[in-house]
Formats: sequence, C-alpha cells, structure tokens
Amino acid sequence: MQGLEDLERRVERDLTLTSYPSRDWLLPRTTREGQPVLDVLIVGGGQSGLATAFGLMRERVTRILVLDQNAADRAGPWLNFARMKTLRTPKHVTGPDLGLPSLTIQAWWEAQHGEGSWAEVGLIPKESWAAYLAWYRRVLDIPVRAQTTAGAIEWLEDEGCFAVPADTPGQPTERLFARRVVLATGIEGSGDWYVPAFVAKALPRERYAHTRWDIDFGALRGKRVGVLGAGASAFDNASVALETGAASVDLFFRRPKLVDVNAYRWAEFVGFLRHVGDLPDADRWRFIRQIVRMGQLPPTDTHARATQHPNFALHPGSPWTDLALDGDEIVVTTPGGQHRLDFVIVGTGFRTDLGKRPELANIVEHISTWSDHYTPPAEDSHEDLLRHPYLGPSFEFVARDEAAAPWLGRVHNYTFGCLLSLGFGGASISGMKYSIPRLVGGLTRSLFAEDKDAYFDSLAAYDTAEF
Repeated sequence: MQGLEDLERRVERDLTLTSYPSRDWLLPRTTREGQPVLDVLIVGGGQSGLATAFGLMRERVTRILVLDQNAADRAGPWLNFARMKTLRTPKHVTGPDLGLPSLTIQAWWEAQHGEGSWAEVGLIPKESWAAYLAWYRRVLDIPVRAQTTAGAIEWLEDEGCFAVPADTPGQPTERLFARRVVLATGIEGSGDWYVPAFVAKALPRERYAHTRWDIDFGALRGKRVGVLGAGASAFDNASVALETGAASVDLFFRRPKLVDVNAYRWAEFVGFLRHVGDLPDADRWRFIRQIVRMGQLPPTDTHARATQHPNFALHPGSPWTDLALDGDEIVVTTPGGQHRLDFVIVGTGFRTDLGKRPELANIVEHISTWSDHYTPPAEDSHEDLLRHPYLGPSFEFVARDEAAAPWLGRVHNYTFGCLLSLGFGGASISGMKYSIPRLVGGLTRSLFAEDKDAYFDSLAAYDTAEF
C-alpha cells in the first residue's frame, strides 16, 4: 500500500532528524560464563511493552528483548478476550507515538484511508488498534519474542543481574539474563482476575465464567444469563450474549444507580497526568481513592449496545445476598427478590495481589505495598488499594528492607498496579505520554549511575584532539 510505504519513510526520516545523541553508550555485559546480559528485559508485548521498548531504543538502549505469551501481534486484550467493538479511550488521545506525529494512529489511519478520513472515525475499532500496534512493532523493528512466558525473576548476586526463565512451546527453557526488568503485563499485572468466593463455592465451574475467560456464547443461546457487575466489560459480555441469542440477560450491581460520570476524562490534563505521582502519599491516596469511589461507567456506545435489547434488564441496588442451585436452575437472591438463571457471567474485575504473579514468586517477600507506608483515615480505607505496590518515581519496586534486597529497585512495575503510586501508567493509553518518559528516564538514570566509575575513566582517558 503506497500510502503506508510513504508514511514509513516519514517515520524513518523523523527518527533520523530526532536521533541526537546517536552514540551507543551502554557498556556490554556478559555473565562469568560468557552469556550475554540484556540491559532491559520487558515482560509483556502489548501497547505498554512496545512503547517502553521504543522509548528505550530512542535513548540508545538497544540490548533489549520483549517477551509475550501470545502469538505474534496478538498481545493484549484486543484480539483475545476484549468483547467491546471499539476502544474506550477517545481517538484524540496519543500514547505509543511518544511525540512523533508520523507514528500516531491518525497518521497510520489516513495513510490507508486518505487525508481527512480520520474525521469520520468515532471511536477506534479494537481490530484497528491491534493492527496499528502490529505495524508499530514492525516499522520500529522492536525485538519481540512471541508465545514466550517469563518465569520467576531471580537475582544473581555473583553476576550482578537477574536471571529469568523463558518458556516457548516446543523449545527448552532458556535462561535470560538482564540488568533491569520491566513488567508490562497489563490490567492484571499486579494480581489476578477476581471471582468472588461465594460464586465459586455455590456453582459448578461449567455454570459461570469471568468476563476475562473464554466463553462459549453459542451455548448460551436460549438461556437466561445473569451478569454480576456494571463495568464496561460486564456490559460488553451482556451484549455478546444477547447478540448470540440468549433468551434474557439480567445485569446486577450494588450501587443505587449506574455510574454516569467518567473520572478518567476529568483526569486528562497535564497537571494530573504528569504530576500526581509527585504528590505526598496522603494526596496521592486522596485523589486515587476518589477516582475509585466514583466508579467506572460503561461508555455511551457500550451502554446503548446492551440496552437496545428488549430482553436486557438492569438491576441497580441489587447485591447478591444468596446464590444457590435449585435443581438445574441458578437462584440469585437480591434485596429486590429472587431471579432464576441458567448461567452467570462475573464482571468483578481483578484483585491486586502480588503473590498471584508467577514472575514475582522469588522476590515478592521483599516488595513493599502501600500498607507498609501509609495508613489512610478509616473512612477512606480501601483493602485493594492498600495491596498496591508502593513504587518509586520511575515505577521501580521499593524494598521492605533495603539492606535485604538492595537490587529490588531494578525491577519496574509498569502495570495497572502503578495507579496509586504514579497515576495512569501501565495499561492506560491516556497516561503513556508522560509515564513512558518517566519510566525510561529512570531506567537510563540507574544504568548510567551503576557504571559511573567506568564512564569517568572513559572521560579521563578521552584524548580526541579537535585541532
């Protein structure tokens, strides 16, 4: 496609024009046995992992590798479990481009559909976003190893680096070595998807599913489906069930009315996006706690997609006070009465729990959380927020005992778990403009500081005459 080829030449030229300083500067490392040591290993090849890699490459950090568990160019939710039709983020929000106009999705779109075609786009189709990210990876030549899962990170004191097992189907486990590790594992990257215990206890596994799981919607044709939760994903899954032929979908949530104000749109200004992470602990808690308190809403189109169906019903103020099987029927009890269902979809999101992350198994005991650093007022306490990792200014973990794990700050947590410490970062397109430079700057700063004596020796020995 000529338009895309022209755009790629623009990208190449823009990168050349903004390449200063272009000199390689990091000192190569090997283990004592001669195995190469990466400067940065990035776990997660979605939008956050790719943008992190590009940010590092622009700073001449080139001994990097991105691992992703999915097939090539299928990282993240978009082509896997996302059931929305479009991104929820407004189309004008920039992120992975890192300030390079030729790398924006608008430039990519218009290169294929013609100048001005962007004006006709409402929200970005999820498949288009996935295709844009695939192009972004290709045109920037980002080193991604697909279908590869990272195992437990291990610090090697005698090598001064980390060892990370990498498993690719059909190949022996490879042990990778890296000076720094960035976790860019998305929404669930600091915990796991959450199914309330009472659901798992009351129902056999074949009678319920989390919105994140694979669901055979065809099997729900003609069935009565109940959805627990009122976030965007809950509505998305309700819509797919209805579109596939469910007899009815009832959506239950605790709040007395559906959230209709989006706190994330309020937050999209320089002060908050760039600087909320610079505030004292009490203020960071106050802002993020309020955003959590305000709740998440389904976007307008997501709401309309579900509510257009006559066999869709909303049940506000309806926490489930009991859940049981009565013969072959699921019986849900709420303050408003009983409902008989055939299948339950759980839209309760995720729970922060660093102990659930296999890549942290060897180091989780050293990681401090907000509960180690801050006690909120009783009326503002929040159990899940207190489990969030307490991160340093560049998304690095902070050790509970610095003397016991002085190396812990070399692991950076660029996942949704950064929310309380640094605001919108990992898993948030709207936060990338400021969070990626913050992350990359912290990595380059620490890499330079680690080798400062070698750099000084290089300076002292520098003897290139100018005339």
